[in-house]
Amino acid sequence: MSSFSLGPNWSRVNWVLTDVDDTITLHGRLPPEALRALEQLQEAGIGVVAVTGACAGWCDHIAHAWPVNAVLGENGAIVLEKHNGRMTLTSARPLAEVRADQARLRVQIEAMLLNEPDLTLTLDQPYRLCEVAIDIGQNRERVDPERVAALLERIHALGAHATASSIHINAWYGEHSKRATALRYLSQRGLSGSELHHRVGCIGDSPNDQALFEALPLSVGVANIRKYWDRLQHRPSVVTDLEGGYGFAQFAQTLLALRRI
Repeated sequence: MSSFSLGPNWSRVNWVLTDVDDTITLHGRLPPEALRALEQLQEAGIGVVAVTGACAGWCDHIAHAWPVNAVLGENGAIVLEKHNGRMTLTSARPLAEVRADQARLRVQIEAMLLNEPDLTLTLDQPYRLCEVAIDIGQNRERVDPERVAALLERIHALGAHATASSIHINAWYGEHSKRATALRYLSQRGLSGSELHHRVGCIGDSPNDQALFEALPLSVGVANIRKYWDRLQHRPSVVTDLEGGYGFAQFAQTLLALRRI
């Protein structure tokens, strides 16, 4: 029997912000239940925005092929959104400036990795517009958390931002973030500060989602977030019984059932 539930305060939610890797997917695969859940949320008039560290190339696919309103990619550096069937890509800073910062940071991180011979940049690095990403669990054994923390500290010492997801360390220069871009996106659609607390829910799986957990009281973690529980400063208000995309589907079905009451 499921122990997962959402309180009545979720009944007004008509926007969902969702992470992608290990939140909608699981172990690199997209469960059909999760894809169907996205479609059902859209059919019910609930806006769905993917907020992810995924590369611009992967985000382009998601924005084109998945039932979502928009994709905020590379931890908020870019926004991909369809308007009248045509895709747009925007960023808060001119992309030329962002690309120059990315090139500089890549040189710095590649120099850092000379002393970490078993670590590499992600295979999708060529498809990134803004960030530099290190593989810590996608196409290799998962890197020890203490080592991840040390790498983050070294990147921060460069003056760059960096976060760790379940599979990557993402690093960038500039002030974008999942939280800042998501809240700006919603503000542009007319949601005021108080409405954010009543009409928007978020769901994620790892420490790089916790800034949204802090900003939005209606927050959910899929079950695999529990492996990071002791390292979270800001935790989701509820946790699903199931992991990854199966947990996302469980959340979506629970939300839709609540709205039908």
